[in-house]
Order: sequence, then structure tokens, then C-alpha cells
Amino acid sequence: MKNIIIGTAGHIDHGKTTLIKALTGRNTDRFKEEQERGITIDLGFTYFDLPSSDRVGIIDVPGHEKFINNMVAGVAGMDLVLLVVAADEGIMPQTREHMDILNILGIEKSIIVLNKVDLVDEEWLELVEEEIKDELKDTFLANAPVVKVSAATGFGISELVDKIQEMTEDEIVPKDIHTIPRLPIDRVFSLSGHGTIITGTQLSGTISKDTELMMYPIEKECKIRSIQVHGVDEKESFAGQRVAINISNIKKDEIKRGCVLAPKNSMKNTDLLDVKLEVLKDSNRTLTNHSRLHFFSGTSELLCRAVLLDKEEIAPGESGFVQLRLEEKIALRKGDKYVVRYYSPMETIGGGVILEPNPTVKRRFDEKTIEELKQKESGSSADVIRLHVANAGIKGNSNIELAKLTALSIDEVNEDLELLANEGNLRLFPMKKETIALSENVVEEIKTKLLTSLSAYEEKYPYRYGEEKARVLVNNFKELKPVVFDKLLEDFEEKELIKRRNEYISSFSFAIRKDQIFAKVSDVLLSEFKKAKFDFAKYNEIQIVGVDKNIVDDILNILISEEKVVKIAENTYTLKEYVLEAIALVKEKLEQNNLITIAEIRDELNTTRKSAKPILEYMDSIRITKKVGAETERVAY
Repeated sequence: MKNIIIGTAGHIDHGKTTLIKALTGRNTDRFKEEQERGITIDLGFTYFDLPSSDRVGIIDVPGHEKFINNMVAGVAGMDLVLLVVAADEGIMPQTREHMDILNILGIEKSIIVLNKVDLVDEEWLELVEEEIKDELKDTFLANAPVVKVSAATGFGISELVDKIQEMTEDEIVPKDIHTIPRLPIDRVFSLSGHGTIITGTQLSGTISKDTELMMYPIEKECKIRSIQVHGVDEKESFAGQRVAINISNIKKDEIKRGCVLAPKNSMKNTDLLDVKLEVLKDSNRTLTNHSRLHFFSGTSELLCRAVLLDKEEIAPGESGFVQLRLEEKIALRKGDKYVVRYYSPMETIGGGVILEPNPTVKRRFDEKTIEELKQKESGSSADVIRLHVANAGIKGNSNIELAKLTALSIDEVNEDLELLANEGNLRLFPMKKETIALSENVVEEIKTKLLTSLSAYEEKYPYRYGEEKARVLVNNFKELKPVVFDKLLEDFEEKELIKRRNEYISSFSFAIRKDQIFAKVSDVLLSEFKKAKFDFAKYNEIQIVGVDKNIVDDILNILISEEKVVKIAENTYTLKEYVLEAIALVKEKLEQNNLITIAEIRDELNTTRKSAKPILEYMDSIRITKKVGAETERVAY
């Protein structure tokens, strides 16, 4: 069974509510004021079943000019629209405005319902039908079928039902129930003993009882206590259904029409929108930069300023790229349709599609901005993700961040990321809880900058094995996540672009400069350490004429790395062969007596107590000995 949403549109008093009552047997005017005045002020909802057993949710949309905002809210999620035209009046001003709004919002399937045919004669009916066809010939409704009915008498109602079934049997595209659930709120009220109730047309995904979702833009979590679809309790609701949901943890007064129910972290509040905006060809207004407008999308209505990005003005029938700067926060996704009306007087001037629901502030006439918007206009969700990752630069984007920015599910984002990675556009770095994506161009920039930096460092410090990894990261790539940097280094090392020695990084072809200076310094150091033996020459007392102290330090570190020299203590070094001799002696003494003292070390190595103490402490550090009892005594570790 398909879930189909049908809405009505048309001028005030052309019989939309009466038509729905004829189709369903129910009156959708909920308020006393509506019933007394005979007009629909707010959205009315009911349903009926087609002969095929498909269930049709039907929305009665207000026709009066003052209630256009409710009309826009009602169109969200519709599959088919019944454009109602009274036979005794024909197409009227609000009929035309409704047609414009339906066109902007992308409603493709419509039936022209010529109502009140019982009030006119055949000749008049023919004239009205000709007028309608002429009026609609250049619109999206040009090929819409016309069905003649009298909602008051029931004439033609069965034919209308047959036409609805015919148009929905094969043409309605099934809603995506596997993406993130999204429910724009069009009504909120409370019931004694139940709490807060919200209603709306579910645009996507599946909502399940007892799950937790978030209300945007107030960003407050709530639990789904119960779900009703057309008055029947259900465990789940699906895209394409009219639903009423009882939620906990949020009060009625905290929610308003325009809020959206969706999973936590699946959307992101914004007060900026990048859009393609088309001004209606029959509009009386030319849109100029910084115009104040009323913005409608889904069930939202708020004020905004229009910043024209690629034109000085947009004339009737023209379109352009615009950044809408909203006066309140909102949560939408790419591809959502919207309508804008002039601030005062209120009249529909155009609308279009949202290209980027979470942009940064844009400058006018910026070539890069305009090119990106063109790509977003024509591109897929993968193209949008690629642009997001490219714009994130060295910081990259996680799949969780991208899901929030694009209002796609994690599975959809991961699928697009894999596609982009396979195409060579992105590099992916899987972590425990998320996957980080970097643009391949950014990876190339990191590689180039790294190799350039290392080359400069090696030229400045030829007696070092390279630059410390932490220093490279801080000095060159502060915004790059350390774990991503590590993975990039692994890749660069595998490709023989760099090499690593412990925490030092160098270009792959780099080698320590073993020149005359190196030979001079190493000869002096090794000679002094050898001559001092266990009496230890103090490193800071060794003078090497004509060589910078920093260079001497670097060469000493090389000798340590090459295991020719060992650091015994601060400012105290000796040859590796002497250390091995000392270790052998200590082990031998411990085998004989399981205890060794500083005095024994002093006597056996023929040195002073001052030198014997750091030798024993060094033995502690390499776990040959450990201290027990007196300060001067050691046992085997």
C-alpha cells in the first residue's frame, strides 16, 4: 500500500473544503471561526482510501490571500494537487498565486477540478473550460486533466476518485524511508493526560515509537511516546504519511510551526541560506539587493534579507544566486524548495531551491562562490560533500559533521565518501568513532609543504636526523588532526617520500652530513670521553674551537643515536664500550653477593665516589639494579 499525500489549492470560496467532504465524508474546518465564516484559515487534514486500497492523506489548504503562509506549509510533501476552480467564476487572483507557488515548490502532478458545475449551464461551462485551458497553456499545468464535479451534489466525485487512482498508480515516486527521518511541524497542541502532540507530513525516513529525536531549531531532545497515522496507533510512521506524534520532554509553548523533528546531530541550525531564486515572470517587482522578504519553506515562515550574489537585480522571469540572511534560526537541507513574498505589501514574487543550507557569509560577485553554487545546483549529494570537504581545507570533515551539514544519514554520507575516494577526489582516514575526509588536493598541498619544510630544515641543521614530528605538526599543520597526520606520514613513508627515525622526520634522500666539521667534533668528543673513562669528562667543559655550540650538540646526539656514546646523567657522557664494561661488572658482583654498593663500584672501576653514584643510578634506569634499604645499596632488578 502506498501512502499518498494530496492537497487542494485555489481561490477562496471555490469549494475546496466541500470537495474534500464529498471525497472523505469529513469536514476539515476545525475551528469555529472557520465554520462561521465559511473559509479555511488553517490547514485541515483527513484521509480516504482509493479502490486500489492505497491510502490518501488529504490536506485542505486555505485559499484566502492572508493565509498564503498556511498554503505553503500544506504543500510540503504533497504528491498530487487538486487545483479547484469554481465554474461560476473561473480562474481568480488567488488561483494564479497558488499556481505560481505550486510551480515553485515543484509540484508536478495536478488535476484541475472544475467545481460547482451545477450552478452554470453547458454554454457557460464550455466558455470557462476554454478560459482555463488558455490560461494554463504556458504553465506546468498545461497537460493537467480536467474533471467536472459538483461537490455539493456529488456529481463527478466517483470520476475524480478514478482519475486520482489512475494518476497515482504508477507515477508517484515512493518516498525514501531509509534516509534520516524528517517531520516539519505544522500543528502543535496538548492533550490532558498525554502532553505535547505534534502533527505534520513526514518528508523522509522512518520514525519509531520509544526512540529519541531532536526538535530543531530549539535543539531539544524528546522521546517518541506514541504515533498515530490517520487516527490509528502505529509503532512506526514512514515518509509520505500524515502523522500525529506524542512527545515527551518538550512543552507545547516551546514548539511552533516551522520546527522540524529529526535525529540528533542530523541537521544544523543556520541563519544563512545559499539559494537559486527565480522571480515570477508575471511579478510586478524586480528583486534588488538587500530586499527584505518573507521566506517560506516546509512549514517555516520568517523574515530575511536577500543578498544578490551574481546580479545587481533580478527582473521578472529571471533567476540568480542569492544568499538569504534570515532573522531567525532554521534547519533545512539541500534541495528543499522555498517561496519568497515581498515584505510589504505581501505578494509572492518568486522562489526556488536551497543549494546550501549551512553556508558561510558570501561576498557579492565572487567568482569562486558563483562557480561553487553552479556545481551545487547541478551536482549530486556526493558533489556537495566534495565541496564541503574541499572548503574545510586542512581541517577536513568527519562523516558525522558532513551528515549534520547535509542532513543526510550517516550511511548515505559514507556511501558518497567511498564513491569520492574511489574516484580519487578524497582521502579517507577511518577512526574509532568517525571517518575523517580530506580533499586529495589538500593532501597534495600537505605533501608539498612538508617536503619543502623538511628540505629547509635539513639545510639549516645538517647534523640532525630530521625535524621532530611534533614540531613539524605545530609549525606547519596546526589545524590538521594529529591522528590524520600520523596516517599521512605512514603513507608518505611507504611511498618513499620521507623516512623516520624514532620521532624525527626527514626527506627520503637526506643523510647526515659527515664532513670535516663532523669529523673534527666527533674526534674531540670521543677522545675526551675515552681519556676520562669512568672519571667522566663534563660535556660543558669540552671546548672545540671554531665550531658553534649548537652544532656540537647535534653531533653529540648523532654519536648517541649511533650508540658510540651513552648519556649517564645530566652533562655526563661516556663511550658505549665503558658502559658495557660497567654493566658486566655489576652483574658479576650481583651474582656473587646479590648486593652491591657505591663503594664497590668506585673501587672496581677505579674512579671516585662522585662518578660511581651516577653509574649506579644509570644501572637503576636500565633496570639492572634497584635500590633497597640504604641509599648506597642496590640489588638485582
